[in-house]
Amino acid sequence: MKIVIVGTAYPFRGGLATFNERLARQFQAEGHEVVMETFTLQYPSFLFPGKSQYSESAPPGDLKIEQSFSSVNPASWFKAANKITAYNPDMVIFAYWMSFMAPCLGTIAKRIKAKCNAKCFALVHNMLPHEQSLLDKLFPPYFVRTIDGFVALSKSVAKDIGAIDKKRKPILFSPHPIYDHYGARYDKTVAAKKLNLDPSVNYLLFFGFIRSYKGVDWLLQALADERLRELNCKVIVAGEFYEDEKFYYDLEKKLGLKDRVIWYPSFIPDSEVAPYFNVADMVVLPYKSATQSGVAQIAYHFEKPMIVTNVGGLPEIVPHKKVGFVVDANPHAIATAIAEFYTENNSLNFEMSIAEEKKKYEWTKMTQAFVELFKGSFIK
Repeated sequence: MKIVIVGTAYPFRGGLATFNERLARQFQAEGHEVVMETFTLQYPSFLFPGKSQYSESAPPGDLKIEQSFSSVNPASWFKAANKITAYNPDMVIFAYWMSFMAPCLGTIAKRIKAKCNAKCFALVHNMLPHEQSLLDKLFPPYFVRTIDGFVALSKSVAKDIGAIDKKRKPILFSPHPIYDHYGARYDKTVAAKKLNLDPSVNYLLFFGFIRSYKGVDWLLQALADERLRELNCKVIVAGEFYEDEKFYYDLEKKLGLKDRVIWYPSFIPDSEVAPYFNVADMVVLPYKSATQSGVAQIAYHFEKPMIVTNVGGLPEIVPHKKVGFVVDANPHAIATAIAEFYTENNSLNFEMSIAEEKKKYEWTKMTQAFVELFKGSFIK
């Protein structure tokens, strides 16, 4: 098939670009012809709290990526649709994650469907964002109306789509596949040396950009729990601040956590991810709200146990006491799971289960979901 993927890709950085590029590679490996159409401008500055939207890496030589449209320029949406139509694609996949993009992506899809017979499907990370506004009531229905079918990365996202879609279009659930391009697993002592850390310390990892819904404040409060003070454990926070960092540093000081939190407050390029996961005993996702998480799939790749809060789709991908802990969304519950992990020596049992559980998250399952949509053989 001829497939076009519309969404974030190089030169933009981050999890969405990584996902779309990995999906394109999987389709190519299966013999399909793939073109990626991405933004000239993705986020206006008022919507992007980070330091840079752009990758500093070399462009991927194995993918055809074109920058064709701006999220805020309607004229470019029509030009992009005309360009995509000229490819005569069989399938166009729109990677959707926030309401602000609905007019742009929806208009491109609507125009494509008016000009050719391509099927337009959506890969939905979040139907409704973690931090909601008035736009979330106005824009998503427009996008949903233009799409022929959906692949949702979690059951909670599938439910959100169903609540908006009035025509009962096909919605398939296919969980976030494993990010498998970050390098190999290796010994904790090697990873500690790379990061100039003491390998005898117990390390908990929070990875990814820092916003209020990610719950880093809850993780710090959990670390301050008296039960953890004797466990020789520290928290590594590796990711860029997307909000005022002073709040977190003040909280660290207030809780008396000096020397127990290790900050790497910047974007971590793909080539530098491995040591952070390899040095960690456990990955913690203390989220206050969520639909799914790419961080969990990196943890699966490195076969690291996880603590996740019982929000959104996180419990769907972390079976409780099999590959980690699913806990109530509060600092005390997070601290209890950390204490149990270290005092009951669960690491080996978890890692054995993770090696088996991760087989569920192969990229072939994601491509197959879109093929099933295309064929009209819908799996409920």
